[in-house]
Amino acid sequence: MSKTNNARLPRAKGIDMATYYTPKECARKVKRIVLPPQNRQIVEEFITILGMKEKFVRHDVPIPNKVVMFGPPGTGKTLTAFYLAARLELPLILVRLDAIIHSHLGETASNIRKIFDYAKSSPCVLFLDEFDAVARTRENNDEVKEMARAVNTLLQCLDEFEGDSIFTAATNLEAELDPAIWRRFDTKMTYSLPDEERREEYISLLIGDFQHEEHVRLTASERLSGCSYADMEQIILKAKRKAIIEDLPLAASHINEACEEYRPQTIRYMS
Repeated sequence: MSKTNNARLPRAKGIDMATYYTPKECARKVKRIVLPPQNRQIVEEFITILGMKEKFVRHDVPIPNKVVMFGPPGTGKTLTAFYLAARLELPLILVRLDAIIHSHLGETASNIRKIFDYAKSSPCVLFLDEFDAVARTRENNDEVKEMARAVNTLLQCLDEFEGDSIFTAATNLEAELDPAIWRRFDTKMTYSLPDEERREEYISLLIGDFQHEEHVRLTASERLSGCSYADMEQIILKAKRKAIIEDLPLAASHINEACEEYRPQTIRYMS
């Protein structure tokens, strides 16, 4: 991972508040990204608009700069942030929740402000995963005042967010987000487990030119029905390792053995 610009990242608890990825590093991470048609259209339109800033300014139409992604784990939300960074040729700043959330009064809000100030001064794709941890609704009776203060600061930062940076956030718990936070996003993307077509596409990308027996892709697609992209990747990689150990082409038996060993949640509940 590149250390470029790390010295400039704000710090808390003695560590950097985020991890810095160069555009090239982002591009390497998204070689096998699969997006459903609707999300691909949203991403492509988002990128197109950013490439036509002057025209939109002339028409007095605001430029989108905030994206929220929601859906089950392992369905491509984080990869989409890396993909945006790679396409826009901007570094990705992956915020560390363990660094910005603090038990001391006012520290979490202060840290949120610092990371947004960084994005204002250094063009980037600022990415906050598990967004609900700092954007949880203030309507909960058990919500501590510290986190309510953090949400208020986050609202201010989103309202003031401008320049050449993009803010992206991902959550598995969209219903937990504060309604006021939700309204601040100009682009919203829904993620779900891959359908058959997306599953087959991703499996083909994962297998690539690795030597394999006939019909392995079909077997894998049937066996991995209901899995997330993240689970499919781990199972195919495990199956490849088995094939390499045995010095054999990738076979259906390797896929089945890998499934039984890895036992993703969806398969466990189906069996």
